[in-house]
Amino acid sequence: MTSWLHEQRMEAVVAEVLASGASSILDFGCGDGVMLTRLAREPSIERLFGVDLCAESLEAFRRRHCEMQAAERNKITVVQGSMTQWNEAYAGFDAAILVETIEHVDPARLSALEITVFARSRPATVIVTTPNAEFNVLLGVPPHRFRHPDHRFEWGRAKFRAWAEGVAARNNYAVRVRDVAGTHPVYGGASQMAVFSRIAGAHVP
Repeated sequence: MTSWLHEQRMEAVVAEVLASGASSILDFGCGDGVMLTRLAREPSIERLFGVDLCAESLEAFRRRHCEMQAAERNKITVVQGSMTQWNEAYAGFDAAILVETIEHVDPARLSALEITVFARSRPATVIVTTPNAEFNVLLGVPPHRFRHPDHRFEWGRAKFRAWAEGVAARNNYAVRVRDVAGTHPVYGGASQMAVFSRIAGAHVP
């Protein structure tokens, strides 16, 4: 994806994190830590915790981490782990972000992801972005292909909205969905975003 679309997506996520008032952030699928590094520069962010399965990506982050200023570096912890398997370390965060992450999960495991993030971690805010399959035609991606060979699926906007609304209803969250990274009148944005807000006083059935 072109860098300006990537930048738009990053800016959209950071804006939602800051608007939520969160000071502690859990980044599921943090990769090489680009978002962690960016959020660490924000004075209102006090604690960042990144999770990723890929040891190579985490090693790339650690190299970057060593070059950061101490005040920013000390905000961040990263671990190798899964977003579909519960870990006690995932509890107690104000917000969780899953940036271009869910499409790397086998669809049969999305229910496990939902349990980990929404039923057990239960942060006040959850921000999810994923590619918008409708936009692929503008990127030259053939209909029978995905943008990345590791993607397990790519959804259009109606499918993503239906998934997000289902997750919200099952776990007592409100959700709003919008296009990000472009605003084509027919195909929408290159990515799409769901912002989940936990309903105060609600408990999972």
